Amino acid sequence: MDIVIALLVLSFMIFFHELGHFAAARLFGVHVEIFSIGFGKRLFTKKIGDTEWSLSAVPLGGYVKMKGQDDTDPTKKVYAPDSYNAKKPWQRIVILLAGPFANFLTAFALYIAIAFIGVPKLLPVVGAVAENTPAMQAGIQKNDRILSIAGKPIRYWEDIGKRINETEGDIRLLIERNGTQHALALTPKRIEDKNIFGEKITRRIIGISPAQHIVTVRYNPIEALRYAWNETIDAATLIFKSVEKLVTGAVGADKLGGIITIVDVTAKASHQGIVALFFFTALISVNLGVLNLLPIPALDGGHIVFNLYELVTGKEPHKAVLYYLTVAGWAILLGLMGLGLYNDIHRLTG
Repeated sequence: MDIVIALLVLSFMIFFHELGHFAAARLFGVHVEIFSIGFGKRLFTKKIGDTEWSLSAVPLGGYVKMKGQDDTDPTKKVYAPDSYNAKKPWQRIVILLAGPFANFLTAFALYIAIAFIGVPKLLPVVGAVAENTPAMQAGIQKNDRILSIAGKPIRYWEDIGKRINETEGDIRLLIERNGTQHALALTPKRIEDKNIFGEKITRRIIGISPAQHIVTVRYNPIEALRYAWNETIDAATLIFKSVEKLVTGAVGADKLGGIITIVDVTAKASHQGIVALFFFTALISVNLGVLNLLPIPALDGGHIVFNLYELVTGKEPHKAVLYYLTVAGWAILLGLMGLGLYNDIHRLTG
């Protein structure tokens, strides 16, 4: 069942990615020959209009086959009026951008759904105070509720760390204890830690951990739009930074995950409920959108670069250059997929 859910999630995201390409292609009058979820042998096909809609044997991707476009050999071009290659470079760029845009739009819609269903938040209530820490020295106690830090209100537990690390030197806290407010002053302690990329960082702490007081926060329509926008931007920024860290070597290649990791995490998310599953699906959708914008010749980003070249110079890239760069792009993609799979198996086997 877990595998089925994971494959449905992947197919859902891929469908909307390819639907973006399809819609933009049809907008510019490009004939779409095949719309497939999955690769390889087509198991089921139904012709609707002029397009064959298919489910294929390998459910780990998908494609839209436009007239005059061949991703395996970009030198095979057709210049009929309804072909991809007959369109102006800027129109082709719009068609290429439409896929990643559909992924961002899908994530945005999922975050709106989450905002309406309700986002679980920890209240800023102290569950424990560590020994020999600034919090203990200042007199903070279990069940104290933190109302503000440095004059800025605290609504949820996640705000505490942000506020502390936005400040320098001493800070003032306003807490509530047994219905009475108390003002406290303390000096946070600096510690060595690691960020989500495993890099060493320095951050300020006061030595408290949360009580498990969780509330479900639901947003009105305007707040939901703002929430969805911020979450989509944050997710895209996270993915871009992750790619940057991998390229620069700041994060080791052993951290790259593959399809097994996606299936495993999707299954775990589904066990945590619909909100957790929506969160993960939105993140993967943004991931798919960002990765497809990378300037690798076999991806949308690579094709966009080729079309930008034609737009600027007024001439198409040389056929041999186009072919060999595309082959190199496929080699890079297959290598990354192989590395991700190797890392997955290595993690599973301990």
